[in-house]
Amino acid sequence: MHWLELQGLGLTEGATRILSDIDLKVGAGRTALLGPNGAGKSTLLRLMHGLLRPSVGRIDWPQPLTQAMVFQRPVMLRTSVLANIEYGLALRGVPAGVRRRKAQEALARVGLPELAQRQARKLSGGEQQRVALARAWALEPEVLFLDEPTASLDPASSREVERIIGEIAAGGARIVMTTHNLGQAHRIAEEVIYIEGGRLMEQTATDAFFIQPRTAAAQAFIRAESF
Repeated sequence: MHWLELQGLGLTEGATRILSDIDLKVGAGRTALLGPNGAGKSTLLRLMHGLLRPSVGRIDWPQPLTQAMVFQRPVMLRTSVLANIEYGLALRGVPAGVRRRKAQEALARVGLPELAQRQARKLSGGEQQRVALARAWALEPEVLFLDEPTASLDPASSREVERIIGEIAAGGARIVMTTHNLGQAHRIAEEVIYIEGGRLMEQTATDAFFIQPRTAAAQAFIRAESF
């Protein structure tokens, strides 16, 4: 049963075609968008989330689902960690009396309760990403979009972010993420959507993708990224 469908999706900026003829149905609980640099992964993610509008085609949600998104470089407000998390809740209309409790709970779930009153912009990159995940998690999204969530992090921070993503997914949220880390995609995702040159090349179960990709493009990509 799919929860998101893209039909004939395309995006053109000026004379440049970014994405073309994207037809896919997303039904897995955890999906990885893979492809070489410049393939259009992040653009496709933003289209799915509604941050961009397609030039052609449709994006259909068979049933409305609440969403949140975490970026590779999270935007932190010039205020405390706790206030950053509360801000997202305020935008969703959560009553003031409830926001503080939800923010504190989310911060505890990502393992940073002691940083509640620290200035968010003074945290390390790994800590900021965990705060961004807490901010998204506090919204209780049914779909969480992640754009290269560990691209600039050290191995220890990356493992912690993966743990948090796993817990969010275990709570019932659907995950759609871009990543350049094939090991991470293998650990987290149930299915892989592979795009190259702005076109959908294949969509398949994760194990099948890594064992025997169906397209020559995907085979070449895995070989290149494995060295």
